[in-house]
Amino acid sequence: MALLHIRAPYGATPTATSKCLCGRDRSAIGRPKVLALITDHTAHRDVCPLRTTQEGRNAA
Repeated sequence: MALLHIRAPYGATPTATSKCLCGRDRSAIGRPKVLALITDHTAHRDVCPLRTTQEGRNAA
């Protein structure tokens, strides 16, 4: 489970935090870094070890 929290109040510097149950915990301050974190957070969902499927595996 991953969480992306973005704070962008009008007229203020945006900030963002990306957290995941796998231990990932990243933050960004400023528009360019927040946009990069959003992209990185989206990509993490595809490679997170907690989101890998068990499809095709035999039961123990």
